[in-house]
Amino acid sequence: MPSKRLPDVLVLGAGPAGMAIASALGKEKLEVEVLSPNGPDEPWPNTYGIWGKEVDQLGLQDLLEYRWKNTVSFFGHGSLEEHHYENKATEHSLDYGLFDKKKLHRYWLNECNKSLIKWHEGFAEKITFQKHKSTVITSNGKTYSARLVVDATGYDPVFLKLKSCGPLAVQTCYGIVGSFSKPPLKKGQFVLMDYRNDHLNEEQKKEPPTFLYAMDMGNGKYFLEETSLGLVNPLTMEDLKERLEKRLSYRNISITSMQHEELGLFLPMNMPIPDFKQQVLGYGGAASMVHPASGYLIGNVLRRAPLVAKAISTAMNDKKLSTYHIARKGWESLWPKELIRKKSIYQFGLEKLMRFDEKLLREFFGSFFKLPKTQWYGFLTDTLSLREIVYAMCIMFIRAPWSVKKGLMIMHGKELRMLLRIVLPNI
Repeated sequence: MPSKRLPDVLVLGAGPAGMAIASALGKEKLEVEVLSPNGPDEPWPNTYGIWGKEVDQLGLQDLLEYRWKNTVSFFGHGSLEEHHYENKATEHSLDYGLFDKKKLHRYWLNECNKSLIKWHEGFAEKITFQKHKSTVITSNGKTYSARLVVDATGYDPVFLKLKSCGPLAVQTCYGIVGSFSKPPLKKGQFVLMDYRNDHLNEEQKKEPPTFLYAMDMGNGKYFLEETSLGLVNPLTMEDLKERLEKRLSYRNISITSMQHEELGLFLPMNMPIPDFKQQVLGYGGAASMVHPASGYLIGNVLRRAPLVAKAISTAMNDKKLSTYHIARKGWESLWPKELIRKKSIYQFGLEKLMRFDEKLLREFFGSFFKLPKTQWYGFLTDTLSLREIVYAMCIMFIRAPWSVKKGLMIMHGKELRMLLRIVLPNI
């Protein structure tokens, strides 16, 4: 009796990253299987925002649930007077969208099913390697083998080994979806960042700053989220909730009904790049693909999947190539030297932002969003080349106020290594 044919790839995880890479591998005519704890039909818990230009280029604009043209930020103090409140807006003049996560999930599930991808349920617990085969053992003793395993299990990966980088910086948030006694923002408006802090007392103003991320969802429903940038010692959910309540109270706004409470998102911002000398390939958050400075991930995950899948498919055409060498080809595609250098710039930026106080942070973002739209958008979405990023940052530095220049120039230790990695990406 002939032995069962070994699948080409086993993907761990059925979230957006797992389904995106599985689908892309399937389109390369590879035999793909997916192992996840809850199976492919389990709803995704998180929401995913994306800039309109990004989603248009991906051709997925029909999967958006909301799209805003009036996108703004606030970096001044503001006041209760409506005209002063509006005059403080920094207009971004760029659409922003929110995916309908059910549609997005269904789209990728359908794409995977077109390639006849097989689904398995279970918790991956152990992995063993042979020269041309990797075998995953689940918590209930079942085994699944393939030429290559791709770990797409998120920010706490099951098998991937990460390089040491010290404590992780975590972005936290507390949000609500509901109705209010009066509109908390202008009709049809999306607020990327509202850093005004008049509602805080003097002691709170000395604490790490937070901003409001907010959107009008129509029919009197709004989403408001108090957010803290990446911090090694993040603010608690209680702190963020109190700040959001104070922000509303300051403007004489009360919550009339709450439809959903976002109890907190803990997003690691400075995850190190994985060790490339391992026989498992990573993808998505597990492979440190989150943007260290902006926290964006979904656009990058969707854009990069076909490129990585192509590299894996090409490597697998050589039947003599070992699992280790196939994984190395995948890593080289996922993290070429230019992207490692770009990540060092982003990590440098995050390290600086974590050290800025509220006033300096507002001045920094005020300068950043005065850059041409193509430059700040490209920086946030990781779509600029290394040369374009360096040029944009030089322009910003020249135009920034002295306080921002000084804040960027003072080195505290880790920043020097990040800058050195731009020249020597393999250190």
